[in-house]
Amino acid sequence: MASHQYHQIANLLEKMTSTDKDFRFMATNDLMTELQKDSIILDDESEKKVVRMVLKLLEDKNGEVQNLAVKCLGPLVNKVKENQVETIVDSLCGNMMSNVEQLRDISSIGLKTVIAELPQSSNSLAPNVCQRITGKLSIAIEKEDVSVKLESLDILSDLLSRFGEFLVPFHSTILKALMPQLASPRQAVRKRTIVALSVLLIQANSNAYNGVVDHLLEGLENPQNPGAIRTYIQCLASICRQAGHRLCNHIDRSMLLLKQYSQRDDDELREFCLQACEAFVMRCPDAINPHIPMILELCLKYVTYDPNYNYEADDGDTGIAMDTEEDEYVDSEEYSDDDDMSWKVRRAAAKCLEVLIATRQELIEEFYRTLSPALIGRFKEREENVKSDIFHAYVALLRNTRPADDMAHDPDSMDQVSGPTLLLIEQLPQIIKSIQPLMREKSMKTRQDCFLLLRELLNSLPGALGPHLESIVPGISYSLNDKSSTSNMKIESLGFLCSLLQGHQPNVFHPHIPLLVPLVVTSVFDPFYKIATEALLVLQQLVKVVRPLGANAVKSEFDVTPFVSQVYSCTLQKLKVTDVDQEVKERAIACMGQIIANMGDLLKSELAVCLPIFMERLKNEVTRLSSVKALTMIAASPLRIDLSPILHEVLPTLGTFLRKNHRALKLHSLDLINKIVINYSSNFEPNVLQSAIVEIPGLISDSDLHVAQYSLTLLSTTARRQPQALVGIHEKFLPSVLILVRSPLLQGSALQCTLELFQALVQAQLPGLDYHTLVSKLMEPVLTGSDPAGKNPGDQLQLHKQAYHSSAKCIAALTQQCPQVATPLATQLMTELQKRDNKDTQIIFCLLTIGEIGRHFDLSSIQVLPQTIIECFGATSEDVKAAASHALGAVSVGSLQTYLPLILKEIEAQPKRQYLLLHSLKEVISSLSITPNGLAQLLPSVPSIWTQLFKHCECSEEGSRNVVAECLGKLVLVNPEELLPQLQQALRSESATMRTVVVSSVKFTISDQPQPIDLQLKQSIGEFLFALRDPEPQVRRVALVAFNSAVHNKPSLVRDLLPTLLPWLYSETKVKSELIREVEMGPFKHTVDDGLDIRKAAFECMYTLLEQGLERVDVMQFMDHVQAGLCDHYDIKMLTYLMTARLAVLCPDKVLLRLDQFVQQLRDTCTHKVKANSVKQEYEKQDELKRSALRAVSALSQIPKANKNQQLLDFLKSIKETPELCKIYEYVQKDSITGNSDIIAMDQT
Repeated sequence: MASHQYHQIANLLEKMTSTDKDFRFMATNDLMTELQKDSIILDDESEKKVVRMVLKLLEDKNGEVQNLAVKCLGPLVNKVKENQVETIVDSLCGNMMSNVEQLRDISSIGLKTVIAELPQSSNSLAPNVCQRITGKLSIAIEKEDVSVKLESLDILSDLLSRFGEFLVPFHSTILKALMPQLASPRQAVRKRTIVALSVLLIQANSNAYNGVVDHLLEGLENPQNPGAIRTYIQCLASICRQAGHRLCNHIDRSMLLLKQYSQRDDDELREFCLQACEAFVMRCPDAINPHIPMILELCLKYVTYDPNYNYEADDGDTGIAMDTEEDEYVDSEEYSDDDDMSWKVRRAAAKCLEVLIATRQELIEEFYRTLSPALIGRFKEREENVKSDIFHAYVALLRNTRPADDMAHDPDSMDQVSGPTLLLIEQLPQIIKSIQPLMREKSMKTRQDCFLLLRELLNSLPGALGPHLESIVPGISYSLNDKSSTSNMKIESLGFLCSLLQGHQPNVFHPHIPLLVPLVVTSVFDPFYKIATEALLVLQQLVKVVRPLGANAVKSEFDVTPFVSQVYSCTLQKLKVTDVDQEVKERAIACMGQIIANMGDLLKSELAVCLPIFMERLKNEVTRLSSVKALTMIAASPLRIDLSPILHEVLPTLGTFLRKNHRALKLHSLDLINKIVINYSSNFEPNVLQSAIVEIPGLISDSDLHVAQYSLTLLSTTARRQPQALVGIHEKFLPSVLILVRSPLLQGSALQCTLELFQALVQAQLPGLDYHTLVSKLMEPVLTGSDPAGKNPGDQLQLHKQAYHSSAKCIAALTQQCPQVATPLATQLMTELQKRDNKDTQIIFCLLTIGEIGRHFDLSSIQVLPQTIIECFGATSEDVKAAASHALGAVSVGSLQTYLPLILKEIEAQPKRQYLLLHSLKEVISSLSITPNGLAQLLPSVPSIWTQLFKHCECSEEGSRNVVAECLGKLVLVNPEELLPQLQQALRSESATMRTVVVSSVKFTISDQPQPIDLQLKQSIGEFLFALRDPEPQVRRVALVAFNSAVHNKPSLVRDLLPTLLPWLYSETKVKSELIREVEMGPFKHTVDDGLDIRKAAFECMYTLLEQGLERVDVMQFMDHVQAGLCDHYDIKMLTYLMTARLAVLCPDKVLLRLDQFVQQLRDTCTHKVKANSVKQEYEKQDELKRSALRAVSALSQIPKANKNQQLLDFLKSIKETPELCKIYEYVQKDSITGNSDIIAMDQT
């Protein structure tokens, strides 16, 4: 340490002995500042002096100096050596037993500070300190002085929760001190003892754990006094919350006692019984299962338990109760009795019901029959807190009723949700009737709970509140008009109103518009910016309701004119103000955009005022994006708003935005320009538009295909609506488009936009953009291998094979606009194809282009075409063969009568070329089955295709059989009524190969979009999936793949079959010795596992089940098989590590029960050593396994309460102590925060 530091510390220590309290205070404050610096280093002597002085100051007569001295202890224990920390601890423990109360208090605070600041990572310091403190605390707890006991119990709880693992050797001593305290006459002592006991039992061994629980249960079976019963039940509940998974063996005995004691006439005891039930339901989900009906009965009984209050028994006439609501609550004060504890019983029952509902998804329908009416009846509860808990229990019920995503899109899945949903629809009027008076209560909490419940109703039953608006709107109005409403209350009301407006048809609101518009307008001018922001959002939604456009526009008698000026002037005022919050500005711009878009025809005189304001906001960097979005709404409006005041200024401004490095701004600007060109092209000169689109060439790139797509769309629109704007600048954008065509990334909608652009350019007939010029620009780079438009025209181009497909499609798209040249161009390409000196790339390009042209035109007039393509099947290059196969299929689409019989005949005649010909057939079926016109062409040929395919179901080549299966699946979609039964019939074939193909074909009938086949498929898919019991492994494997496809794409198909299918699925996850064989390879014997592929398919299916949700899956049983997979082959381990991480997120409580087993298996992987003479791949595999295992460990460590598990803590500690594992673990944790790049890398390997 530098000499000035020594001097400074010595100087401070001297001032601390001053008689002036201010000197002592300042010196202690300065010392704390010094100790918090990382650079400070104390020698042994200085340490002793500082420690001695700080301990002395703890006894200072001045309270402020004492407080500062306690604060110094925190940084001090991290700066001094172990022996000095022990001195501090000994001194504090000694002072804790002092007769001076103030010294005792300050010492206990000091001990808590030391425990909180002790470093967990040090090797011996924490265990030594724990050892010292524990002995002294155990003695202190047994002292008679209550305040000493209380402080000691507090400190012990802190110590156990932070350093539980170090205290395991002292558990017997601690328990010996704690157990008698449960019988203490002081309630505070009993409560703190319970906390300390439950924390201790997290780490305790089984004997200690069971010993404590047995002691409690025996105490309940033979109680000494009523106080002991309450204490023991509280203690059981607390232990369950902290270490519940270990209590499962004692549940039956515990529940018998709880049932018995809950019947006693003791409100406090009833409350504790219900709290214990809640803990058991939450932490012991499986063990508590047989007792759920009893708990439900208990909760229903006590949620209505209110012996000291008469609810007037007027359920039949709630209307009268509504009028006297306020009087009733005044009366309740008179009824109120300080000794009335019944509200605590009701609250405990409501909380227990909430946990029951949240954890028992399978009983939802039963809950709606028994529980829902009871909860609705209790909305009249007089105690605010209890009422809130009842609301939250009902909200939990509604949350569990939300339709699954696939049901919302799936027309045949309504029966899946009919039970709970239909019951909820029946009960809806009663819910609204019960809530209506509560929405006008004085209590903010109750009103907020009403809105929370209504919002959940909107989520569970979209659009169902329309008929009840008469009852709901006055409640919203009350909260917004009530002067006593808090800001949060108003924001909550506006938020609900916004959801309500979005979730219903506009016409249902029309009777309420005269009330809603003034209400929202008043809120817009609220001085608090958050309320104004929310109100503007609601106003925007209200505009869509008052004057709906597009799909929502229906003929209505409703007159909007009285409200237009009110809505407009209010928003204009907000739009003009500049010194307001950014959020308010953005909302005002969006709201005005909506008003002009929906009501602009009624505001023609105002456009000259408000459009220039948009222009101002467009030029402001802060509001420009919001302005672009608002102007897009206006430009897209079917009312064709007159934008002439700003049009000539907007386009050049938007052009400058295309240069900005702001992706969202570029996308929205391109969209706005596109909308303006579509709707207003006659209102401005081409050169105005040209000033904007001149910036586009730089945006057409495969580095951002989304921006490129918008750019291409704008160019297409310009070519159609105002082609003159492209004159003179095509040389700038065309090279970018041609480079994009050659990109390996161009596909999907971006490719479609490129095709549309080429078609639009040809139609525009601009100089330099005619058909022949464009075709030659597309063909030349491929046929000559050089790019004439590039920087170095002579250089050879290396093109990706996707580029040939894209170029071929572009040429075909151009040719569609000039039908007369289709046959000549195809003939020219045929001539190119027949040249002897062609490269493979040129052959591929010619074949693909002929195919794409033939897809749209009948090329049967070219006699040599089919034979020339089929000759290419004999090429040496696989790419040429694939292109020829694709081309033959594509030309057949354009001339089905000519070429389909040829393909079917060749499949029969040429067994060696069967695979390629089947691919051609697949292309025909795939292309024609997606459009109604194509289906009409294909249907007459289906019988002949079906017959030919069935002949080849048992061909020797597996690749051919796979293509046959795909063709069969796609054909079934064409005519499901006739073909699906035939497929079912084939399932009974004695040939395993035939059954394999048939089951495999089912996979191709399942799509993630609704299909006409879905209803039939749902009825028959069970028969195909029952192939999981087939004796042939290969059939079982394809059945698993089909099952996986169904779960992934359309879960509703198999949801009801899960109870039957899951046991078969699980049986396929097991290693089967009969499928393992030994193969001799020279002098070595090699083990081959023929069941590995089946197990992989089974685990992949399990992983998909995990992704789709586990509502109908027994998670504990599921985890049994996941854990078995953790010891399997490399590929399966990788899958089960992913599943472990996912399970930790989806059902953490269940995983916590099995944490020890998971940790042990993950530890085995991480500590496994590869044999010294292994090849490089073995080391790489082991590294990959470690990385995946540690990712699972990271996920497990995030589970709440996982940090109390001793095995996991030990494993994490050993990871940190092993440099290799520590490095991987840190990388994995960092990766889980930044993204999943490593998972992608893993998949690629």
